[in-house]
Amino acid sequence: MQALPFATIAFVFYVAAAIWQGMTLFRRVPPRQGMVRLLAVLGLLLHIPVVVILVGQSPGFLPGFTTSATLLMAVAVNVVLVASLFKPVLNAGIALFPLAGIALIAATWLPNQGGHTGLTPGILLHAVSSALAFAVLAIAAAQAVLVGLQNQALRHHHIRGIVQSLPPLTTMERVLFELVWAGIILLTLSIASGLIFLDNFFAQHLAHKTVLSLLAWVIFTTLLIGRYRFGWRGMRAVRWTLGGCGLLVLAYFGSKFVLEVVLNR
Repeated sequence: MQALPFATIAFVFYVAAAIWQGMTLFRRVPPRQGMVRLLAVLGLLLHIPVVVILVGQSPGFLPGFTTSATLLMAVAVNVVLVASLFKPVLNAGIALFPLAGIALIAATWLPNQGGHTGLTPGILLHAVSSALAFAVLAIAAAQAVLVGLQNQALRHHHIRGIVQSLPPLTTMERVLFELVWAGIILLTLSIASGLIFLDNFFAQHLAHKTVLSLLAWVIFTTLLIGRYRFGWRGMRAVRWTLGGCGLLVLAYFGSKFVLEVVLNR
């Protein structure tokens, strides 16, 4: 079964969902959250077979860079769709949906390498918690960008456009910190399970991932302490959130990209 047709059609659905939600945000079209969710769900339904194909083609239990990116973006799309039923986070899809589509297309063209390890329940727990932590904190990053835009607009007394389309700033910030809380819990589980269940992680080129993940954990924990002890909010919260998420991206994909795509190892 060829992955490219599924990836291409999924990309179209994802981009269509992102474009409509983006135009809604800028008040160019009326809100149609049901339609946006449907388009994204159709993209996700085509996304899943591509992940299955890529995992099947992976030479080891640990997927390579492109397969990992595709898998994590599928989890992120699923999380944002489910969370949007309860929280105002569908706008995060403006960034996440196209990124998921780009990951799909890239995965069908770039080399797919992987490593070998025994798949035990402990390693499975680490993999699942890592994927969920990345997904939730990726949504937090998108939410932080929106909070930053909203904060800047209000600071300059621009009350039209994006400000009118978003929930109140206090609501947006509350949702941001709820996402960070959920993400830090999952990240803690991911780090703890990795340290317990992954043997010889230095030999597996996992040392950098551990260090960067720990640094991201420190940043997010500091942000939460600052929030509840010193009342941190606004642009300070945005910067700390984006900084922590940037470290996670490096942790999850940095060396994989260099080793597999740049050095082709």
